[in-house]
Amino acid sequence: MNYVDRVLGELKAKNPCEPEFHQAATEILNGLRPVVERHPEYEKTALLERFVEPERVVMFRVPWVDDAGKVHVNKGYRVQFNSAIGPYKGGLRFHPSVNLSIIKFLGLEQILKNSLTGLPIGGGKGGSDFDPKGKSDMEIMRFCQSFMTELFRHIGQDTDVPAGDIGVGGREIGFLFGQYKRLKDEHVGVLTGRGLSYGGSLARTEATGYGLVYMAEEALACRGDGFKGKTVVISGSGNVAIYACEKAQSLGAKVVAMYDSNGYVYDKNGIDLAAVKQIKEVERGRIKEYADRVKGAEYHEGCKGIWNIPCDIALPCATQNEIDEASAKALVKNGVKYVGEGANMPTTLEGISVFRKAGVVFLPAKAANAGGVATSALEMAQSSGRLFWTFEEVDKKLKNIMVNIYRNMDAAAEEYGVKGDYVAGANIAGFKKVADAMMAQGIV
Repeated sequence: MNYVDRVLGELKAKNPCEPEFHQAATEILNGLRPVVERHPEYEKTALLERFVEPERVVMFRVPWVDDAGKVHVNKGYRVQFNSAIGPYKGGLRFHPSVNLSIIKFLGLEQILKNSLTGLPIGGGKGGSDFDPKGKSDMEIMRFCQSFMTELFRHIGQDTDVPAGDIGVGGREIGFLFGQYKRLKDEHVGVLTGRGLSYGGSLARTEATGYGLVYMAEEALACRGDGFKGKTVVISGSGNVAIYACEKAQSLGAKVVAMYDSNGYVYDKNGIDLAAVKQIKEVERGRIKEYADRVKGAEYHEGCKGIWNIPCDIALPCATQNEIDEASAKALVKNGVKYVGEGANMPTTLEGISVFRKAGVVFLPAKAANAGGVATSALEMAQSSGRLFWTFEEVDKKLKNIMVNIYRNMDAAAEEYGVKGDYVAGANIAGFKKVADAMMAQGIV
């Protein structure tokens, strides 16, 4: 049995009942086969075994009191996966689906994503099975304060710097930061995604969505193409989806569909983004309200149908495994040429295989949605230097980072004989930097 297969087998045996973690590890390690074959020293030093095993896993209870005085208990997690190239960096996710498997898959992906940015940040992830939907601001504040009362022991500006993810936006980051500051009596850049009034960065809100489109724009440009006149389908209607839509529209594309967890809207005339922002960002409503407000728009229950809409470019920006084999086949049948992942692992392994066989340009999440963490690292730099860059300065740096990620993964894929396979290219380009650092630091 070769080295990669042996490590995968041991990982699955040691970590049963963790399907998301198994899926991420399988995709990553299979993509690394060409580079592992060139470096027999990796097996001698058990580098892959160390790479797929978190340096630290913290699990804790989070008790909190709702507005009626009832006590609830949720589970909290922080997986500090790899610090070879810098302090742990990765978001916190508050969602009922959160479990150890999901946090570990996100953390493993985060190692390579952070490495690809070229910035000195390691990989980590965290969160809770708490559901912010339907909770009052005071309930969310009490939960965040309880969560941070345990988490603060394990993080720091040079140790581990969390950010937001699904269910954790500016409101939650503010409550978490306030509690950290109260407990530690220090105002430092220990969380990113902070408000502008207390150390945040301009362009952080837009960064993941903008970065996704910047990378897709580069992929199109390298083929003598562009967004102008293209039809785009975007899943999700949260932060990433909204700003991917905004940037795609600014480049001349027509975005015709978006969704939330209940269903999707189709607008043949092009999504009215101002209406979406009002519903989702201001009113915290549901996407179905769009069809009531915008003439000619259609609302459909359920989410899968969105992938049956003909499009040139698909940008899945919602959650993991939303494009399965059947959805990928529907997209290919209806003419998709480019797929850029704005969410974390939104395409199953079977779906990726469909795109690869059809010749679709597929930009994997660890590269395509790296704009958020890249701008978080820029926020860290501003915090450390007591600086404040303009929106244009941050946006320019973001675009340069995304273009460089595309070029680096393209070059890595070609170097290792898998030209055009950006899944393998992203894995290899991200892994090589981490592997070099791990080898240099000894068996730790």
